[in-house]
Amino acid sequence: MNVTLLRASLHDAETLCQMQRAAFAELLEKYQDFSTSPACETPEKVRQRLSMPATYFYFICVDGQNAGAIRIVDQHNEARKRISPLFIMPEYRGQGIAQAAIREAERIHGDTHWNLGTILQEPRNCHLYEKMGYHPTGDTRIINDRMTIVFYEK
Repeated sequence: MNVTLLRASLHDAETLCQMQRAAFAELLEKYQDFSTSPACETPEKVRQRLSMPATYFYFICVDGQNAGAIRIVDQHNEARKRISPLFIMPEYRGQGIAQAAIREAERIHGDTHWNLGTILQEPRNCHLYEKMGYHPTGDTRIINDRMTIVFYEK
């Protein structure tokens, strides 16, 4: 399996939006986080993110097929680089693709000085990031009575 990152452009906003909706639909149903879920973002919101300075949105490609996406915010200064969001399409999960994508993002942007947030109630997400060398900062943000975001750094 060959995992690569392919930089997305403004022209890819609709595709990214559709992928996010599919990838985050189950979590949206489970946690009802309508104000924060990428599944609720419009193509315009995705375009805005793509246009932001220091934003690098990549398709995660497996053998040439779009298997997910990862967005990196990298100011190229002392500020921490940020992963937000990272998602793998349901049919590609459980194959180590997210790990490979993180390794590739760290190869491109540097392997230190990162942060991210993930759902505390999703142990597989937390395990992934901890396995990749990220550690909890101790900070959390309650989204609703079902969901809390936990923050990590490396």
